Formats: sequence, C-alpha cells, structure tokens
Amino acid sequence: MLINKVLNYILENKMITKGDKVLIALSGGPDSVAMTHILYQLQSKLDFTCYAAHVNHCLRGEEADKDEAYASDLCKSLNIPFYSKRIDINALAKARSISHEMAGREARYEFFNNLRVKLKLDKIALAHNANDQAETILMRIMRGTGLEGLGGIQAVREGVIIRPILSITREEIEEYISSNSLQPRVDKTNLQDIYTRNKIRLKLIPYMKENFNEEIISALCRLGELVEADNEYLQLEVENKYQELSRQVGGRVYLSTDTFNLHISLLRRVIKKACGSVKGNELNINKQHIDSIIELQSLGTGKAITLPEGIRAINEYGEIYFTKIEDKRNKINKIQDNSKECNELIIKLVDIMDELQRGAVNFYSQRYKASLTLKLIEKETDINPKSFRNIKFFDFHKIKGDISLRSRKEGDRFNPLGIKGSKKIKDVFIDLKIPREKREELPLLCFGEDIAWIVGYRISDKFKVDEKTTKILQINIEREEKK
Repeated sequence: MLINKVLNYILENKMITKGDKVLIALSGGPDSVAMTHILYQLQSKLDFTCYAAHVNHCLRGEEADKDEAYASDLCKSLNIPFYSKRIDINALAKARSISHEMAGREARYEFFNNLRVKLKLDKIALAHNANDQAETILMRIMRGTGLEGLGGIQAVREGVIIRPILSITREEIEEYISSNSLQPRVDKTNLQDIYTRNKIRLKLIPYMKENFNEEIISALCRLGELVEADNEYLQLEVENKYQELSRQVGGRVYLSTDTFNLHISLLRRVIKKACGSVKGNELNINKQHIDSIIELQSLGTGKAITLPEGIRAINEYGEIYFTKIEDKRNKINKIQDNSKECNELIIKLVDIMDELQRGAVNFYSQRYKASLTLKLIEKETDINPKSFRNIKFFDFHKIKGDISLRSRKEGDRFNPLGIKGSKKIKDVFIDLKIPREKREELPLLCFGEDIAWIVGYRISDKFKVDEKTTKILQINIEREEKK
C-alpha cells in the first residue's frame, strides 16, 4: 500500500516528529495533491498538523487562477489551513535578471519561509518524487557534476525542507490519484519539451527504459542514495579539517599551508567551504575556480585572484585568505573609541592587514591615555618576551576576531601563562595583588572575547608563542603618567 511506503520513508529519514506543524507546498498538480492527501491521512498516526500554501505565478492566466481555486477547495474538504499568494513572475524575473524558473523557485521559497516564521511552523514539505530524483541526477551528470550533485535531491535539508514522496514513482502517484478520485490540475507546459528537464522526462528516460534498463528510475535513485551516504561521511571529514586548518580574522578566512597537503577530494571541499564562509552562504564556484586557488598557493606572496560574487583569494606567505571586495568609500572606521557607549578601543584587524604587512601601525585610546603599536614579525626574529613590561608577543595565527582594549566585565575569565585552564578575573587580580581601586581602570587587551593581556601584568597562555609559531604579533602599549 502506497501510504505505508510513504510512512516508512518518513520514519526512516526522521522527517516528522511528534507535534510538528508541517507546511505543504501545494501547486494543485498530481504530485502535490497526492502528497497532501497522504499527509492528511498520516496526521493522527504521526501526531502532526498540516498546513498548505500555494503560489499563483500569474503566468497562465485563467488556468493559473483555476489551479489556485482547486488547491483552496481541496484544503477546505480536508480541513487544512490554506494560504496563497499571487506573484508576477514575469516582473520578478526581469527585476532580478534571472530565468522564469529561477524566479518562480525563489518566490515560492520566500513565501513558504515567511509563512514558516509567521505561523511558527516546523517543516516545509515539497512533492518531489522518484522520477524527479532520476531526472535531476541525469541533468547533473550531463553538466559534469561531482559527488555532491550525484547525491541528487535530499530527503531532508537543513532539518526544515522535507520530501515525503521522494521514494515513490510518478506511475505510483498516478495510480493513487486515480484510485482516490482526486482529479488534480495539469500544467500543460510539463507536457512540452521546451525545458531541459522536460526533454529528459519526455524523451531521454523513455529511450533509456526501452533500450537499456526498464528500471532506470530505480537504478538512478539507488545511485543517489549510495552517493549521498558517501557525501555525508566526506562532509564530516571536511568539517573536522576545516576547524583544524582554518581561522577567521574579522571578515577574512585563512587556510593554513597544511591545508594544501590534504587529499584533493578533501582540499576542494575545504576551499569551497572557506569561500562560502566569507560570503555567508554557499558560493557558486566550479572546479576551474578551485584549481586556480590551488595554483595560487604555489605562487609568491601577494598574488591574488578574483572569484565570483565579489570574493578575492590572496596568497600571504603560503597561506590563502579569502575576503570580500569592498568599496573603500564604505569601509568602516578601523578605530572606534572615545564613545560613551563603549568606552573602549576596538581595532578591526581585517582593516589594517595591509598596513601591518608594510610595518608598524599606531593607535591611541583616549580613555586609557595609552598608545598602542602593532607590528608583525617573523618567528626567526630574536626576541626575549621577559625583557619588556610594556611589549608582549603573541602567536598571530591564534588570534580570532577584533583586538580591543577595555576594562573588566561580569563573567570574565583569564588563562594565565603557564597555567592550564582558566580562572575568574577577580581571582587573578587577587593572585597578582592588584589593589582593589585599580581593578576597574586596569586595561585588558582582548582578541575577540578572550583576554590576551592584563596590561602591565600577565599574558594569556592561549596566545603564547611556541615552537609551532610562524608569525608573531608584537604589541607595545605605552601609558601616560598620571599628573
């Protein structure tokens, strides 16, 4: 029985949990109508609630209006809350300079996500089926995809998008529709070979069935399942290596030189993740872009390439860092101090990297009446960290986030040099015999949220220079004498 097949697929993929509110994407076509009818019947068994949403693309005139009316009537008959929206896809595609297909997809996802937030829904159910999966895999093969593409359509994406009928074929759906007298709407454009997917559906797959494998749909779906399992394992390895070999400084993401010793399969994925981290979501880069980045690492420092969507990759002494290309006119001020709100000096490290490469950089804090000088030096430089009270040295590659100078705040902890673990800053002040009246005014140099230096006293073990250090940040803090 088809409904049991869908139920088992939902359970196997942990799509729906008890108490979930599930939004059904209901176009009015056979696939979404069958899914709606099946999920409606599974509500009590799985203890979840159905909602439905429809987008009228305004592309097919009266036919599109009839699709919307049918979807509304179906939901009324099943007592499912229904929401619809009309969007001029022609105008949207033109405004965004994208295809009608892409504009329609973006409009649907935006509407569904807005409803999810507004109604506090848990899942969005899409009606992709096994034939859609097979068509997708074939399309990607023809475009020269990698393993990620061969995995096809995911049953569950980001814990929100679910595809309950991905395991059933179009033939099974048609039989279910007929036996339940559902009479869905049919978009006639799906019967015309005017799009690549339609050509695959109407010409290529029937040809493959007749001449090579009658079970081509099942075979391609099986390929997708096997590859997806391998992808999941690879992605775990990528996450581990990315955490180990990357660091973020302001808006830049650095990949260490050791990254480029990885197996090419992991290396390409780590590079792609780094690019995406700078952009904030997945960056559309291909093999050619990634190979250019790998080649860049073998070139001299200062060499750079520009990637899609305003991302730039730059070689810095064998490391590769990725950054957004910004309009210098909109560049934020690298120093924020003297404000009543923050009362602290904040140095945006990402904004002074070029200056640091050329020499020392100077700052001044009005609150603490202190001058700061930052300088990058190589590990081979002859230094004696114990020789200077007002000059300290830190492993540059351990620094994450902005550099700030501030006073202590509630919850502060510190990891004193040579001591394992952290202590409350209050206890450290007591250990150092710092007078109570000086504690509130004592400047703390911080890297991100971590205290790196209790100025005039101790530095943190977390940022110490050790045998693995290759680049050192020297910081000199000179304070004015009180009159």
